[in-house]
Amino acid sequence: MLGVSWTGGAKRLDGKAQVRTRSRETGDWSAWRDLEVNVDPLEHPDAEVRGASEPLWVGPSDGVQAQVVHKDGSTGPLPKGLEVNLVDPGVVTAAEVKSGAGDAHPAAFAEDTASPSESASPSVSPSPSASPSSSVSPSPTTPSAPPSTVPEPPITSRADWGADESISPEAPEYNADVKAVFVHHTDGSNDYSCADSASIVRSIYAYHVQVNGWKDIGYNFLVDKCGTVFEGRKGGVDLPVLGAHTYGWNRESAGIAVLGDYTTTGATDAALTSIARVAAWKLGQYGLDPDGTSQLTAGATQTNYFSTNFTAGSAYTFQRISGHRDGYNTECPGGSLYDQLPTIRAWAAGPVQGLKVTSVDDAALSGSTYYTKGAVTLHWTATTPASLISKFELLVDGEPATSVSGDATSAGATLAPGTHTVAVRAVHQSGKTTTSDALNVVAETTAPTFTTTPKLSLRTGTVTTGAVPVTLGWKVTDNTALRKVDLLSPTTATFGPTTTSSNRTAASGTAATWSMRAYDYAGNYRTSSPSYTPVILQETSATKSGSWTTRSSTSYLGGKSYSSGSKGAALTWTFTGRSAAWVVSRASTSGQAYVYVDGTKTATIDLKSTSTQYRQAIWTKTWSSSAKHTVKIVVVGTSGRPTITTDGLVYIK
Repeated sequence: MLGVSWTGGAKRLDGKAQVRTRSRETGDWSAWRDLEVNVDPLEHPDAEVRGASEPLWVGPSDGVQAQVVHKDGSTGPLPKGLEVNLVDPGVVTAAEVKSGAGDAHPAAFAEDTASPSESASPSVSPSPSASPSSSVSPSPTTPSAPPSTVPEPPITSRADWGADESISPEAPEYNADVKAVFVHHTDGSNDYSCADSASIVRSIYAYHVQVNGWKDIGYNFLVDKCGTVFEGRKGGVDLPVLGAHTYGWNRESAGIAVLGDYTTTGATDAALTSIARVAAWKLGQYGLDPDGTSQLTAGATQTNYFSTNFTAGSAYTFQRISGHRDGYNTECPGGSLYDQLPTIRAWAAGPVQGLKVTSVDDAALSGSTYYTKGAVTLHWTATTPASLISKFELLVDGEPATSVSGDATSAGATLAPGTHTVAVRAVHQSGKTTTSDALNVVAETTAPTFTTTPKLSLRTGTVTTGAVPVTLGWKVTDNTALRKVDLLSPTTATFGPTTTSSNRTAASGTAATWSMRAYDYAGNYRTSSPSYTPVILQETSATKSGSWTTRSSTSYLGGKSYSSGSKGAALTWTFTGRSAAWVVSRASTSGQAYVYVDGTKTATIDLKSTSTQYRQAIWTKTWSSSAKHTVKIVVVGTSGRPTITTDGLVYIK
């Protein structure tokens, strides 16, 4: 970590400070990088306190160059009194962590006679000590820690990140309370490893004490991009420790800094979550809603980043979670992180944001209603992080039926038969609640009913010995909402709730079970499995009268057929079944025939066709139940085309 400092703690640097570093691993020089020099000064600095830029984390490096670019673009000799200050965070051993000591190296500096192209030569610099002060002195005594309205988040202690307490021996000072939290960024690279976060914190600590000349690290808390929270200034994380982070506003606030630069890149959700948790916890100690405003008394006369003028001693309204730039003329915490402050406030204050049910298990949706046998599981999402949520409740008819932790994303309940409303209620750690839109759910266990058992009937079409055209018909009702009907055998198909028939084919001479299962939306079902056998009665099995001629062709059903042009010639079949179809050949010269059923003439069939067709089921008849029937066909003897050719009769038993 490095930065630049100059003589005079209250002076501004004349120009823009830039540095570039040489990588220890590759030996390459980085591009020139700007240093943030609008650093909050001490309100009443001692004479030996130096002005300083914000520190910049550059990672393992073995060379540095510095320059100051003036407004006209020139980079002449470095200003008098300028130093380049280097910090090596060192390595903290287990023993040092146990004792609270670290081995961060003192800052080094480059003389102001160095040219911009020369690398800085490190040597040990003085370590002046100065503490912020004001016209209204904070309390030097240790106050009691008030309980908070929300849980304390996990915080890495100073001992655990390796603070060398010997470099900051002065006792902490305390404010009366915390009325606001100011959010900062530390600047520097965002591509650091979170394993290096403690090193970065140690470096900032050493820089603030040994370069800036402060009594301790300036921030009350620091957060890395992985969401780890580090204790900052000593004195107790649960106490209103006076920090040095926001010039003019330190006496009534706490400061949280995110490691990295968020000028053009937003902070991670993990970092935002931790900021929200720390801010909510600190403000909750004093009964303050993080999404509200507080009156803060200015400790200095100044102008902020937005050109708002403040006068020392006057009160001004601030969001309780504000950015550094709201109180001081700096770009900190970066434009992107500043734009994320509304999200932080919403997460910290509650209620839970973005709660919605995404899916429902063990139930099916029909229209705007879900149907279940009783068990139901709701899945949901929320944009507020789980660590800020106390619990979720599954509400049935407005009352909690199930309670799960804040990191849960689903919950289930068993509903009594009947109509219900089901919703999810999220309880924020603040106690504020939000409830999802209610779902209409019907619990029922009554299975659908086949009001008409699946029936097989013959239909017109081409007949082969392996495939007889049939129609499968059925009717189903349900007490709530029928969902579908599945055909399970001898083949499979799925039908909608309003479908009541389907054209299929069946193998002749083989008994087949036509099994169907009806489902309602609740998952209840009923199965019906009647068995049917299509039977082909060849023409030779009929009783003949009149003159008939046998014809042979592979086009005929069974390879043979009967043909007759004699008026009055007849064929009669007798069978026991519930459906019948007459199978014939058709051509442009085919004639007509009468059809008699059980002795009664029922139809006159014309076999004439513009194209020649074989094995055609041209006439069908279906009865409500199986019984003994006779079907007789009689040659009409149509003028000019008297001949008919018949294959036989198919029936279903």
